[in-house]
Amino acid sequence: MATAQKILVADDDASIRLVLSQAFSRLGYDVRATGNATTLLKWVTDGDGDLVITDVVMPDENLFDILPRIRKLRPNLPVIVMSAQNTLLTAINAAEGGVFDYMPKPFDLDDMAAIAKRALERPATTELAREQARAVRDERLPLIGRSAPMQEVYRTIARLVGADLTVLILGESGAGKELVARALHDLGRRRDGRFVAISLAAIPRDRVDSELFGRADGDPGRLVEADGGTLFLDEIGDMPLDSQTRLLRVFDGADPAVSPRTGRRPNVRVIAATNRDLRGLVAQGLFREDLYFRLNVAPIRVPPLRERVEDIPELARAFLLRASREGLPGKTIDQGAFDRLKQHPWPGNVRELENLMRRICALYAEPTISARIVERELAEPTISAVDEGPVSLAALVERHLTSYFASQADGIPPPGLYDRILADMERPLFQLTLAATRGNQMRAAEVLGLNRNTLRKRLTDLGIGPVKGQ
Repeated sequence: MATAQKILVADDDASIRLVLSQAFSRLGYDVRATGNATTLLKWVTDGDGDLVITDVVMPDENLFDILPRIRKLRPNLPVIVMSAQNTLLTAINAAEGGVFDYMPKPFDLDDMAAIAKRALERPATTELAREQARAVRDERLPLIGRSAPMQEVYRTIARLVGADLTVLILGESGAGKELVARALHDLGRRRDGRFVAISLAAIPRDRVDSELFGRADGDPGRLVEADGGTLFLDEIGDMPLDSQTRLLRVFDGADPAVSPRTGRRPNVRVIAATNRDLRGLVAQGLFREDLYFRLNVAPIRVPPLRERVEDIPELARAFLLRASREGLPGKTIDQGAFDRLKQHPWPGNVRELENLMRRICALYAEPTISARIVERELAEPTISAVDEGPVSLAALVERHLTSYFASQADGIPPPGLYDRILADMERPLFQLTLAATRGNQMRAAEVLGLNRNTLRKRLTDLGIGPVKGQ
């Protein structure tokens, strides 16, 4: 009869030791449990155990202090780390130590059993993991929050920092997509190179190519500027089709652009982000399917703030501290204010919360932020339609722009707003008109009151192809 595999459990919480011991014993494993790191290290030294499941903070030592010794003694012994200190730094430290996986507390018992099964079936490649995962020992990491949705983001970042994969970050405006991109760069193997960010929504469509790939006047463009580092393409869904084609050629190595510094093609990691449905854009013929698959190698979804309201107190305090360091009056915030903040839908996400905290610091003399102050600042002007009719287009546009301005850093959108708004209005207007006229551009031009040549030029500029089925 085969000997049962042995799992070593270390946690100073007796209830967790009991639950894990009973669960794994029922699954047929041999389990030994301890409440301290010293005993765990002795068992490992004696060659005991096929898998370690351990907490980070224990009465005698921190796991991350003894993990190098465990790795040296038993380099192929898989380790699963549990922690209630659910920060990005914890996840990165776990990855740096070459652990098999990191489980934030509280954890799902079925998930723990499944991860343990995988760990016992496939030995951890600890040396490779150590080389791939790089940690930054700075507690002031850019991402804040201990909620379950953010734990998934942290775990994904921890797995990707050592790789050089293309990453697609998905999330609403203001949710923190650029912060995730910066964390991937700052913690990864390209951290000594430049992080070059470009917002494709903030650039007129006819200038995207020159901004990215260079101009005839000698400006090499952002792609060459990011040589050896990371190129962050924010709002990739707004990239024109012709620029998408050239970016695809860059991925395929067919683009002739060279770095004047090195005389070779730039070596760049691409991280893209979008708040749009790229699959939907592909179906509409507005985004290249082959480029979508090249970008979507490793997707990360950044949750909107309304899905992680438990992070609001920590975020708000951090923003108040940041505001005071920048010269605004220092303030505290009471529980009633937190309760009211958690009820808000946050269309502008984390950026809207930061702007709110700055605005309150600047406008109110009270040293403590109360629910009354929050309520006053969150109350939006009512933009109502006439009772007997539908909401006007102007009112809908005003609502959209009010939310958009609120979501921007310091309440100010990036340059080029006028052209972007017109393009956003034109695209659905032209698409719906062409659909109504069954793709007849002459009829569409007549309905729109435009010259046919003008309409054709605008369709080309906006990357709108023929109506499907026509």
